[in-house]
Amino acid sequence: MDQRGSSSDLWFVEEVLPHEQDLRGWLTVRFSVIRDVDDLVQETFSRTIKAYQTGPIVNPRAFLFVTARNLALNQLRHQQYELPPGEEASSALSIVDEVNCPMESVARKEELHQLKAAIRSLPERCREIITMRKIYGMSQKEIANELGISVATVKAQIAIGMRKCLQHFRQTGFMKHYES
Repeated sequence: MDQRGSSSDLWFVEEVLPHEQDLRGWLTVRFSVIRDVDDLVQETFSRTIKAYQTGPIVNPRAFLFVTARNLALNQLRHQQYELPPGEEASSALSIVDEVNCPMESVARKEELHQLKAAIRSLPERCREIITMRKIYGMSQKEIANELGISVATVKAQIAIGMRKCLQHFRQTGFMKHYES
């Protein structure tokens, strides 16, 4: 084993492995629909080690959780396309960190309710593209490839969707809270 290999083994045991239990708990609570948390944790560890081998990681815990979150969201996006007929897909909107203040929690839930309603009011293709971009974080190029359309069409649909969502917020009176 070379010097860098033993160094990364020691780094992993001392800096990453102590966070495994917290990571598993966090993934189980935040992404309850993920089918196999063990596989997700293993892939997170694998990517963390590969990243460390290319250079130092300043905050291993933060890197670990961000990597796990990104992998989980990617897995949720793929699960959406594999669900049996009649089963509702889990929305990334349901994956929200709770805040400590009950008033903020109520406000956040109302904002999410309004956002869901605005997205549901969009035409089907526009809704699909907005969801892929804003909820699942896919790039415009990824969306274009996934749907077999041009990037220009994706950009146009995002612009239309954002305008229609804003219009929905104004019609429901939701925007007046923020436009003052």
